[in-house]
Amino acid sequence: MVKVENVELDEIMEKLERIEDEQMAVVLLKEFNDKSKELGKLIVNKESELPHEEWEKLCQKAKKDVDEVIKKIKEY
Repeated sequence: MVKVENVELDEIMEKLERIEDEQMAVVLLKEFNDKSKELGKLIVNKESELPHEEWEKLCQKAKKDVDEVIKKIKEY
């Protein structure tokens, strides 16, 4: 399915460490963790009552949210 590669994760963490505004770095890290957690829960815990198409849409939305946070971190 969808995942953040280890190289990309290392790059994200290095970028967060270089942000001079420590409060902003913490906010971005929390946002990244929260969105990644949501995506992980969807991928690992597919609900049997949820139709596959709906589950897939939720996964795509969660992945888009993670990608948006990654983009914000990289652009900061």
